[in-house]
Amino acid sequence: MKDLYSDVSYKCSKLVTNNYSTSFSLGVSLLHRDFIMPIHAIYGFVRLADEIVDTFHGHDKKVLLDRFIADTHTAIKEKISLNPILHSFQDTVNTYKIDIELIDTFLASMKMDLDKTNYNQDGYEKYILGSAEVVGLMCLRIFVEGDEQQYQALKPDAMKLGSAFQKINFLRDLKADVQTLGRSYFPGFDVANFNEQTKKEIEADIQKDFDAGLRGIKKLPKKARLGVYLAYIYYVSLFKKIERTAPEKVISTRIRISDSKKYMLFLGAYFKHSFNSI
Repeated sequence: MKDLYSDVSYKCSKLVTNNYSTSFSLGVSLLHRDFIMPIHAIYGFVRLADEIVDTFHGHDKKVLLDRFIADTHTAIKEKISLNPILHSFQDTVNTYKIDIELIDTFLASMKMDLDKTNYNQDGYEKYILGSAEVVGLMCLRIFVEGDEQQYQALKPDAMKLGSAFQKINFLRDLKADVQTLGRSYFPGFDVANFNEQTKKEIEADIQKDFDAGLRGIKKLPKKARLGVYLAYIYYVSLFKKIERTAPEKVISTRIRISDSKKYMLFLGAYFKHSFNSI
């Protein structure tokens, strides 16, 4: 019966992914079938933690997050949880030997969201490390299937790719972060002085991360490459749209990629991969 429970738990994580992110769901669907459910488990875990700090208004978020952190450690240690999202996550963590340090670093960044509203350079880098770079490393542990040498070789570029994705999220979500959540992640960011020069400086930094990230994607095992490449292509498309958008519109509108465009990106990525042109 435990096998049935584990299967149901992974399906719960997949349901979370499908309902929260169309683009991520598309990327996951292009991974080798061995990786699909474990990556859903990672996303479900990350999404649940993010929901606690971002949307559970009217509740004691610190209490909820502390309980979630304790439940996470217990689930990993005991190899079971009555929370299906945590159960699928612990199963993935234990199966692929994902470092507990990565998990704790991610959870520390979620704690930062409870009360930190403005970041200096050190805080900014620490938050990106925890909220994005280590999540990329959790996924990388799955993709390399126990090959430690390959993991170490791909680790720097995987971190840069996660960093690029998160920085684009910051630009995309400026309106919600500043107006609704009262947060500003970019160091020294002042919404009143957000102009073309400031925007271009942020974009140049993101482009450097993207360049390193693509280099890493090309070295990924073939079973993982297509799905990760699609995520890269999606974020590049979003990035280019933000580059074309005036600063005043970036801070007043959430920039999106239409579903029809996402499916076109899906097809383009598939054909590039099929002809080994990534």
